[in-house]
Amino acid sequence: MFETTSLTINKSAYQNNLKFIRQHIGEKVKFCSIVKGNAYGHGIAPFVAMAADCGVDYFGVYSADEAFEIKKTLTKNVFIMIMGMVAGESLYWAIANEVEFFVFDMEILEAAVEVAQSQNKKCIIHLDIETGMNRTGIEQSDLRKVCDYIKAHQDHIYLKGVCTHYAGSESYVNHERVQQQIVNFNQAVEEISSYGLDPEYIHSACSAAMMNYPETMSNMVRVGIMQYGYWSNKETLIRYSDQVTENSILDTSKALSRLLEWKTTVMSVKKVEKGEFIGYGNSYQAYNDMTIAVIPVGYSYGYTRALSNKGKVLIGGEEAPICGMINMNAMCVDITHIQNVQKGDEVVLIGHQDEKVITIASFCEMSNLMNYELLTRIPHNIPRTVK
Repeated sequence: MFETTSLTINKSAYQNNLKFIRQHIGEKVKFCSIVKGNAYGHGIAPFVAMAADCGVDYFGVYSADEAFEIKKTLTKNVFIMIMGMVAGESLYWAIANEVEFFVFDMEILEAAVEVAQSQNKKCIIHLDIETGMNRTGIEQSDLRKVCDYIKAHQDHIYLKGVCTHYAGSESYVNHERVQQQIVNFNQAVEEISSYGLDPEYIHSACSAAMMNYPETMSNMVRVGIMQYGYWSNKETLIRYSDQVTENSILDTSKALSRLLEWKTTVMSVKKVEKGEFIGYGNSYQAYNDMTIAVIPVGYSYGYTRALSNKGKVLIGGEEAPICGMINMNAMCVDITHIQNVQKGDEVVLIGHQDEKVITIASFCEMSNLMNYELLTRIPHNIPRTVK
């Protein structure tokens, strides 16, 4: 309640994005909302509450603490899937609360069965298959052993899904590698089926794969960045736009809408004489007699230092360039060209003001950071409000 900056999340924009995604995947494919990384910076608690109100009932997280946050936030029953490591107390908690989790080796599977037996419950698992990402996943050579183990312990295992993740489906430079992964995954799914196992969901498509390799959608998709209104990368947007131009099937006019706006206020206004340096060091020298505004946001808020002397904010409907180094808790912007700026005036870091807009894409172009990275750097303690 005492923060000097805040974030707003636009519910109608989210509903638009859900409509666009559903138009692409069809009615029969299950939508799983990926909310790891504090819901990609949007705030896991306010975001899942909004998403659930919009009809979303399946969420993917990376850790048990994120799953716990969802359980604490929502009163309605939803499905939660942990995609990262689950061990020790988190494993006991997940099984006790019927939270699903990925299994990517025999050690996790055996530990899960032991806990499930102690609780007289079933662990709800998704087999994560190694198909060429070379990160985590059950090797194809181990599939028989894993499947035999599952069949031998069906009283305490519910095989909810079989899944994998593609190593760069957002870029055509990875096309051959992704294509081989698709082949490997399909072979693994067939082999699992041949052992008499029938998982409820087969899922491998993330946002990029869903758009660039629609054959990967199966009966579930795990959508992260696109639900928040961002394309995986510019190449994915171009490929989609080319597809629309060719067949005119999908409407691009309202494809994706960004949910997030980040605002603060002017902390102080001051004059700087020509030739004076602004902020730490001598990276910025006043080009003329200037007026600057001090903004109470710095790199401790996730506003990257790489935008020093490069970034812009919006004040009074005009762009105000950052001048000098971004500090831990503050930065200075040039408002010489903007009339009547006062202490307490609105400052837009991300979002719209009058006819101007500051986007995550503009951050990325200036700082060489991915939109995912910039979003997830926004601190958890900045208030998020759904509007």
